Amino acid sequence: MKALRFGRAAAVISVAALALTACGSDNAVNSGSEGGSSSAPESTVSGTLTGAGASSQQAAMTAWKAGFEEANPDATIQYSPDGSGAGREAFLAQGVQFAGSDAYLDEEEYAAAMEVCGPEGAINIPGYVSPIAVAFNIPGVDTLNLDAPTIAAIFKGDITNWNDEAIVSQNDGAELPDLPITVVHRADESGTTENFVEYLAAAAPDEWTYEVSGDWPADIVAENAQGTNGVVSTTSSTEGAITYADASAVGDLGQVSVKVGEEYVALSSEAAAKAVEVATPVEGRGELDMSLDLERDTTESGAYPIVLVSYHLYCTEYDDQETVDLVKAFGSYVISEEGQQAAADSAGNALLSETLREQAQEAIDSIKVAS
Repeated sequence: MKALRFGRAAAVISVAALALTACGSDNAVNSGSEGGSSSAPESTVSGTLTGAGASSQQAAMTAWKAGFEEANPDATIQYSPDGSGAGREAFLAQGVQFAGSDAYLDEEEYAAAMEVCGPEGAINIPGYVSPIAVAFNIPGVDTLNLDAPTIAAIFKGDITNWNDEAIVSQNDGAELPDLPITVVHRADESGTTENFVEYLAAAAPDEWTYEVSGDWPADIVAENAQGTNGVVSTTSSTEGAITYADASAVGDLGQVSVKVGEEYVALSSEAAAKAVEVATPVEGRGELDMSLDLERDTTESGAYPIVLVSYHLYCTEYDDQETVDLVKAFGSYVISEEGQQAAADSAGNALLSETLREQAQEAIDSIKVAS
């Protein structure tokens, strides 16, 4: 087994490809504040830290990059929002020093990390918590109430028109048109997809019998698009369309309030945070790993269960002190109150709780130079 050996540059992904920019991207970018604060403590870390992965984090990553580089003028953060699956692959191929992922490393990936990150492998650290919007384009309709079986039936293709009785019966007074439903899903492997179908499988098991995966079920005929911005753009330009996407990216599309217990819960950062509070740690991981299993079928009042916990994946050890210092400094900024607020101002995500921040800091502090 060996430590992840990057030195000062990544071997696989070029600097040009990693430059964090909205130009030409098919992923979510929020045009709000980029975060950052001149009050951040001075730092002596230097060098370039390369990452790749979840497009859901892009608006937050822009804020983290700006804030961290302002406080650390000799350091540069580069992140390529290629999707969660691509980020994990690049990380395990030693192409980047960290990855962003909307799903924690699975068992096979977790074992593979021990080959490239040293005997203790990698750690999954929650950095970005956000609700996934079930977003639609129905002229004149801004909100809808839907339970999990109805959402599953729509995305499965069993409910095909917006005036279907299953939808009408949950939305007294809504002017629902005789309009065909167009389902839009991610074409690429996506952590957002995995989180969304995990909710469907748990909360509507009779309707959604497909395997939970980052790839959309191949036998469901529907429109598809690349990346977060792709599905949002397609839905925005298609009357009657419905999709799922990180809440920071859906803009003016209508949004579904999801039935939880006996109430319908609207999407909000507070409701997403409440869902994370009742999550349980994944068994069989290292003591400091923070992989979480969410209770998708929760009946907890006020909890929005279609929530995305997007992780930063770090090795437990790196080849040199400069890289260790840079990883620890950036990781600490991301989970700090300042870093979380900078991301929230830009992306509208839910802030990590104090308990989660303390656990994350302990894990980040444990990263070391390979012996």
